[in-house]
Amino acid sequence: MAEKRDIARKRKRIKVRFGIAEPKKMAFTDDISIDGIFIKTAAPEKPSQLLNLEITLPDESLVLCQGQVHWAKRVPPNMLRLVGKGGMGLRIISYTQGEEAYREFVESLQR
Repeated sequence: MAEKRDIARKRKRIKVRFGIAEPKKMAFTDDISIDGIFIKTAAPEKPSQLLNLEITLPDESLVLCQGQVHWAKRVPPNMLRLVGKGGMGLRIISYTQGEEAYREFVESLQR
């Protein structure tokens, strides 16, 4: 399948918490870009759902933002490591904290 995104994502494993009302579920990213992330999880939310995210960057900076689920693929927990893309792809909609730190981090991966 051809890549549909204009902005390239970079593979990077970063701790992220997510949830509808508040970020309670813990997972890790599989890839990231300036405007979106892929969260590897056996419990993805449904497409179009708005989620609150708490992303912990490698330098321990905290990024608080809201994202919208664009697609999701549910995979049994015991198969998550074996299946390439079990989880959900989100577009970042807005930031509450840490936008500049997140953007700088993602840009550093592009170099």
